[in-house]
Amino acid sequence: MSRNPPPPAVAVALHYRPERERTPRVIAKGGGETAERILAIAKEHGIPLQQDPALAAALSRLDLNEAIPRELYVAVAEVLRFIWDIERQAETARPRTQDATAP
Repeated sequence: MSRNPPPPAVAVALHYRPERERTPRVIAKGGGETAERILAIAKEHGIPLQQDPALAAALSRLDLNEAIPRELYVAVAEVLRFIWDIERQAETARPRTQDATAP
């Protein structure tokens, strides 16, 4: 009989658009069923996930829409780099198609 892994203690979703925002901000957070739902939504939308319980715990103390504080910049920057690396790898792995209108 397979058992589901225990739900994460907490999950936190960040939003960041460097062209529009100075710092990432917390857009969702919660534990138990809420954490499971955050993870499910992320998976549904192909959003990369990284497990860092200590960082998630620290971020979960922030209010929704609150920008991350300076003391968490380095840890969050590592998460962003992880995500950008995954996205870059996915882009280079996609087969290139030729434009039908190109000569």
